[in-house]
Amino acid sequence: MTDLMTPDQLEAALRAIGRERYHDRHPFHALLHGGKLDRGQVQAWALNRYYYQSRIPLKDSALMSRAEDPALRREWRQRVVDHDGEREGEGGIARWLHLTDALGLDRAAVIDGRGILPATRFAVDAYVRFVRERTLLEAVASSLTELFAPAIIGNRVAGMLANYDFVSRDALAYFDKRLTQAPRDSDFALDYVKREARRPDQQQDVMNALLFKCDVLWAQLDALHHAYVEPGNIPPGAFVPEGRR
Repeated sequence: MTDLMTPDQLEAALRAIGRERYHDRHPFHALLHGGKLDRGQVQAWALNRYYYQSRIPLKDSALMSRAEDPALRREWRQRVVDHDGEREGEGGIARWLHLTDALGLDRAAVIDGRGILPATRFAVDAYVRFVRERTLLEAVASSLTELFAPAIIGNRVAGMLANYDFVSRDALAYFDKRLTQAPRDSDFALDYVKREARRPDQQQDVMNALLFKCDVLWAQLDALHHAYVEPGNIPPGAFVPEGRR
């Protein structure tokens, strides 16, 4: 990029990235939401997604540790509270464990990350490193996938409740909170990058950060699809659903 975009033009460019690259377009999600997966495949999705959920407070804490502006830290720390809760048994991570419990997965194994796919660990760890090591502007921008989360959450909850008799609304309680948390968080992050990306190279960095995060999410679904939808591809040490052992 050589020309500076207006803040509204930058927002339009970011939203265009989401329309093209967000993981709602991945075929694994079409199978998940359409009731085309069996219980073991849904278990594999929930198990691997837990690793991502569990690392969100780590990346958010890393971001805050680098922010010199108290206003930014005050705003961002709510994300940690949202996931960790104010006390044991509260927050998004606890609600995700409620889902894995309802699906019949062993809680200790889920928390320990036993059986997650190598690509899941690699992609999620790369995201945490990105937030720790890149500029603060890029770190904030990498969270902008939350702009596109509400639509996929609505489709996911409706589709899973309609198509899986082993999934209840109570089991999907994690997503209820995200319908309000994600827009709040994404509005703040979008305003921040529109204000702070003052040069063409910074605007390009913001777009690249969102592209990177879209790739992180897409790579996780690629790994799930390869291992659990295409037969015979579960890697050694990964979770094996009943009936495939």
